[in-house]
Amino acid sequence: MNVQPSLTGAGGMGGRDGTDTARAIFERHYPAMKSLARRRRRGTKLFIGPGFKLLLLSSDALSLCGWRKERRRRDGQIGVECCVFRREGGALASAQLSGAMELAWRRFPGERLFTFVDARLVRPTMVKGPRARLYAVWGYCFYQAGWRFAGITKKGLHILECRPEWVAA
Repeated sequence: MNVQPSLTGAGGMGGRDGTDTARAIFERHYPAMKSLARRRRRGTKLFIGPGFKLLLLSSDALSLCGWRKERRRRDGQIGVECCVFRREGGALASAQLSGAMELAWRRFPGERLFTFVDARLVRPTMVKGPRARLYAVWGYCFYQAGWRFAGITKKGLHILECRPEWVAA
């Protein structure tokens, strides 16, 4: 289903998978490099992947968030995947992500949200922990928006997840 809702009052607008503006932002995101050659071979402009989609693009076209829900995933993950989140400007990333999560839950009520972070390609944020020790955190804006670590895939990607009951209303 490719119909995208209008995001009135949310500081953004709905988009369609494959539009030039959204695709341009996506192609500057780190996972795009892997799929760019494959998409060009197939001659497709779509980048979110199969399933039910929700593409959110900020009104200033500096941020992009893409969600998708597949019927059956090969990796066993259940819920709605945040397949792309890229912020090039505007409000704090965690604030933008929180707004996108709210819209995702409006579209997919009560679903678990999850994403993958490649620690080899994402620069960590250094966070002060107990006893003033510094810790590397990958996907820090997700943690700030209420997400939690859920494991590591066979390929070494960090799995982060968020459930509606974890986020304060």
